[in-house]
Amino acid sequence: MDQHTIAAFIISFLAGISTLLGAIIIFFTKSKSEKIVSCSLGFAAGVMISVSFSDLLPEAQKAIAAHSGETWAIIYSVIFMVIGLCLALPIDYFVPHEEFDPESNDKPHQNLYRVGFVSMLAMMLHNFPEGIATFMASYNNPTLGMSIAVAIAFHNIPEGISVAMPIYFATQSKIAALKYTFLSGIAEPIGAVLAFLILKPFINEFFLGAIFAVVAGIMIYISFEELIPTSRQYGYSRLALLSSFAGICIMPLSGVISL
Repeated sequence: MDQHTIAAFIISFLAGISTLLGAIIIFFTKSKSEKIVSCSLGFAAGVMISVSFSDLLPEAQKAIAAHSGETWAIIYSVIFMVIGLCLALPIDYFVPHEEFDPESNDKPHQNLYRVGFVSMLAMMLHNFPEGIATFMASYNNPTLGMSIAVAIAFHNIPEGISVAMPIYFATQSKIAALKYTFLSGIAEPIGAVLAFLILKPFINEFFLGAIFAVVAGIMIYISFEELIPTSRQYGYSRLALLSSFAGICIMPLSGVISL
């Protein structure tokens, strides 16, 4: 294993593990305030929507365009996004909603664990192709790879918040929140390992673009089907809306900070 490969692995690992920085917020949250839960879920939805439309889909179109041209890039991106939406539909089967208990005093919180779990899955799927892209860029040009990793690291901080908060409020365990956040981030270096061991001969622009578009579709589904409805069931609809808007705004700003 040469120095370029080792450097690429290290860069991919650091980019992915930066997700844990977002989880630090749980150490400053002492109570299961419904306002905080509503804000965190709305914020998570905004982050996913922003990542999908301002990051993943443009990257998908750019990558596919290099292979198939700009017109087909738009068509293929939409097709793969719809495929992602369809792949997300079975979530209700594999991770079903808990039935509300009429006698429970904690009704709004019953599905928080589910929301945190599917958020973790979405972030894992998002980070996996990022790990492949970071590894390939770092392998060919370590300086470029480092720049990409810094940008991804700033993006991953709010993503860490979106995973850690619902898990923490569902379990009241900081360890559980950190564990799930770590799992969402570790997908990035796992993607790098697979890129090196298995996928390297097969990876091209079309392949990466298709993955980015599929993941965008999955994240859009989770945002509108899981996060937004759950954020509004606490009675703070306007607060949830403003938090979603904040999540949408912070992702482009995180890219500016990393420049």
